[in-house]
Amino acid sequence: MEKFPKWTSSNIPSQRGRSAIVTGTGGLGYETALELAKNGAEVILAGRNAAKGAESVKKIRSSVSLANIRFEELDLASLASVQAFGKRMNKERQSLDLLINNAGVMTPPTRKVTKDRFELQFGTNYLGHFALTAHLMPLLRKGEKPRVISLGSVAHRNGSIHFDDLQFERRYHASESYAQSKIAMIMFALELQRRSDISGWGLLSIPVHPGISRTDLLLNGAGPNSPAGIARRLLGPILFQPAAQGALPTLFAATSPDAKPNTYYGPGRFMEMRGLPKPGKIAPQGLDTTVAARLWEVSKQLTHVDFDKIANS
Repeated sequence: MEKFPKWTSSNIPSQRGRSAIVTGTGGLGYETALELAKNGAEVILAGRNAAKGAESVKKIRSSVSLANIRFEELDLASLASVQAFGKRMNKERQSLDLLINNAGVMTPPTRKVTKDRFELQFGTNYLGHFALTAHLMPLLRKGEKPRVISLGSVAHRNGSIHFDDLQFERRYHASESYAQSKIAMIMFALELQRRSDISGWGLLSIPVHPGISRTDLLLNGAGPNSPAGIARRLLGPILFQPAAQGALPTLFAATSPDAKPNTYYGPGRFMEMRGLPKPGKIAPQGLDTTVAARLWEVSKQLTHVDFDKIANS
């Protein structure tokens, strides 16, 4: 097996002249935006909480004096908000070089729904990003070597696409729903690359994952007295790596000239739970192109967004 080189944030090439949108204002999103800004990119940090977004932008500007960064409101749990964000971006921008589909929610103990009545995790983590990417395709196609990076998870290994109950209406199970949303993100990234290659969209679409990292996603997940919450308290200091390290696979895929299509990047140690970026392993069900194509079509119907038509326009 070919040896993969050691890669840290010090290896990020200059991002001057490149533009990026990063979803999620805390944790991995914050660390990703910070490093992109440090290396000269124009960064739009997008999230639903304006106060939190403003605070993240303020912190990055205090760390990077010449940071070109701002916050834009985006609620991935609302297709109307996603569409409005896309319209604003297309109106004010000429192009976009990098989209980081990072934001998410994790394992709420009881079933919750988005404004469009989708199960919260599937709707926010996956469908919101599917629609967002579609709305930004006109800008990405005008970008310089554009890339779309989509966040999966080690949890995808236990995931599958429940076409008979995508919204977990019959039987809600928090971790199964989360796993579905994350394997959907991986399949979306791979399907987007296939369609880009066929249609000449010129994208590099790469799925990544952060391993097990200390982020707001974990803190906002299942309650502190749940099995997952107890595990976080007991094993956190041993297993969970800092968010800055968890962001490295995203940053590698987003910036490295060595990042390749049809490759899944994540931490390289301890069953992909921590360590520096390396190619990871996608569970066999995540590589099913028939399921991926069906998921793409179902997603177009659910979001009322004709991805292919927008991308080809």
